Amino acid sequence: MKAPRTILITGATGGIGQALALEYASPGYRLILQGRRSGTLAELAAACEARGARVLTQALDLRDAQALARWLVPLAEAEALDLVIVNAGLNASIGPDGRGESAGEARALIEVNLLAAMATVDAVLPAMRRRGRGQIALMSSLAAYFGLPVTPTYCATKAALKAYGEALRGWLVAEGVEVNVVMPGYVESPMCEAMPGPKPFLWSAARAARAIRHGLARNQARISFPFPLNLGSWFLAVLPAGVSQRILGWLGYGR
Repeated sequence: MKAPRTILITGATGGIGQALALEYASPGYRLILQGRRSGTLAELAAACEARGARVLTQALDLRDAQALARWLVPLAEAEALDLVIVNAGLNASIGPDGRGESAGEARALIEVNLLAAMATVDAVLPAMRRRGRGQIALMSSLAAYFGLPVTPTYCATKAALKAYGEALRGWLVAEGVEVNVVMPGYVESPMCEAMPGPKPFLWSAARAARAIRHGLARNQARISFPFPLNLGSWFLAVLPAGVSQRILGWLGYGR
């Protein structure tokens, strides 16, 4: 597969997003970086430009679907995007006292993690289909395999995104558009630090970005890491649910 040269990354101000931008930043690459924090976005752009990349930035709240479409639809036509990494995401938990997630927290996660991701695909896909080429990477999680008791809505959104990406891949394979589902485990970031429960096999964001780039270059259907956490997460999905729930309790994810 030809190496991508024009790359859009949403959620570029997060831990994995920043690492991905820096991983791809080099001469001959054009990076289009979206994030909510304009100051962090400007610092990231400067760092990428120092490595030789050309950079465009867009400070935007992805929950504003109309603003997202106004930005992305003409961008996808004008820039001939080679790779779109749909990375933006939020997290929430039941809290240290098990109080549970609020309706507002759950709604925000669904809007950003799932609906905004689908809206991003909807905006960039028509241009890719007309050109007969392009690649879309959807940032799911190993938490998509089996719901963790401490982060129910997060797991639900990532499971939905996994299924959505797998369905898109099957639909679009004949049209030259590649779709990949990225399923990281624990990666160092403020969002990860805020998550309750153990964090086994924690990776740095830079290491995760290298693994993602390698998997995308090989057009892997699922890019999951680290081993053996990805294998264990998969087993939770295939074991009887009651057994998996007991295992999670033993590992410290229950109450």
